[in-house]
Amino acid sequence: MLKAHPLAATLTERLAEPPGDALSLFWLGQAGFVIDGQKRRVVIDPYLSNSLGEKYQDTRFPHLRMMPIPIAPRDIPHVDIVLATHAHTDHLDPDTLQDLLRANPRAVLVAPKSARDLALTRSQIAQSRLHLIEAHETLNLAGVQITALRAAHEGLELDAEGLHKFLGLAVTIAGRVVFHSGDTIPFDGQSTEVASLHADLGLFPVNGRDAVRKSNGVPGNMTIAEAVTLAQNAHISTVIAHHFGLFAFNSVEREEIEKVATAARDVYLYPAKTGAEYRFLSE
Repeated sequence: MLKAHPLAATLTERLAEPPGDALSLFWLGQAGFVIDGQKRRVVIDPYLSNSLGEKYQDTRFPHLRMMPIPIAPRDIPHVDIVLATHAHTDHLDPDTLQDLLRANPRAVLVAPKSARDLALTRSQIAQSRLHLIEAHETLNLAGVQITALRAAHEGLELDAEGLHKFLGLAVTIAGRVVFHSGDTIPFDGQSTEVASLHADLGLFPVNGRDAVRKSNGVPGNMTIAEAVTLAQNAHISTVIAHHFGLFAFNSVEREEIEKVATAARDVYLYPAKTGAEYRFLSE
């Protein structure tokens, strides 16, 4: 069983420590997580800037932060791998990636093959530090296994070369499989694909979707109930719900997640929170 342990220090102070052997996770807000284990550190989908607030100021959806930036990207050391599930800026953010990768010169970036050029431009790293992945492919980097599955951010979109634009990424580390679904809604075949991972933990977005957001170019995600259903069908007993609490127009109340969590059967559902370290009790 997973448990959220309150941090005894700031997140910056905690992450200054090298990663240990046991699995630990830290939420960075939105879809971002730090995943530690087997003395490796993986960062996935970090958005630790205000680049979208600057881009969309004075628009209908101004992207004002509801929560502060929990840690500066340059203050996350010991990083081996940075993962991006897709090319949207809150998952592949230049202001975050450049500082994070400069502070960790040995770290590599993993991005979808469909986002190759954008990943190089936004990260400003040498091509040798970029590793590309497509759905149903697996990479082994620094002793960590990364497997990509399809994701549908409103739809299963392909680029002109037939490459998937949106991915879910499974990280096998410290003897466990952590599956970050990426931004996605349910789609045919999803449960079977995810079940094949035999994941111990799911990191699922729960901000939902509606016609207003979609008509204004804001693609949606699973609802809380859909996230629970995916976990049940894919035999994932534990889920951390995320992608809420950052932008008011694209969020869901924590109380709604907690209400569904209380009623969920066969799934432990945790609304993500900063200021906590997630560890399995056996560890």
